[in-house]
Amino acid sequence: MNTEETSQAIFEALAHGVAQDTEAAFSKLNAACETADGPRMYGICCALAETGAHMLRSIYGDQAPKSPEDGMFVLHELRPGTTRDDPEAMFAMRFLTAWANGDTDTTDALFTAATRASSEQYIGSVCALFADVVGIARLALEQRTETER
Repeated sequence: MNTEETSQAIFEALAHGVAQDTEAAFSKLNAACETADGPRMYGICCALAETGAHMLRSIYGDQAPKSPEDGMFVLHELRPGTTRDDPEAMFAMRFLTAWANGDTDTTDALFTAATRASSEQYIGSVCALFADVVGIARLALEQRTETER
């Protein structure tokens, strides 16, 4: 898959995810990821995180930090310990937060660590990031729909 086809597959995967068509969403995500090398996979994770960051800014509006000087997004577990035994979920939350804060050194380090984990954890980490972004996008769209009523 070339870059344009990968971008289209990720866009379609997100659209299917938001529409709650899980099978089609993960089929498109798999199609984009199965032939991707390391740099392309990092790009996929960054594209997903950018979507998530955009949706977070949509949700939080004027309260969202606009730059590192203005503030930062932070992790806050609603149920402490939830991610303690879930490295994939921790990767997703940390990657998304770092990307939203413009911290590419951290996203690079997190991605490198994920690639050095087991294949199962690496795949699980990318899927967790995808699932988190889809959930955030759904929430943002629900809020937008409620506001328009």
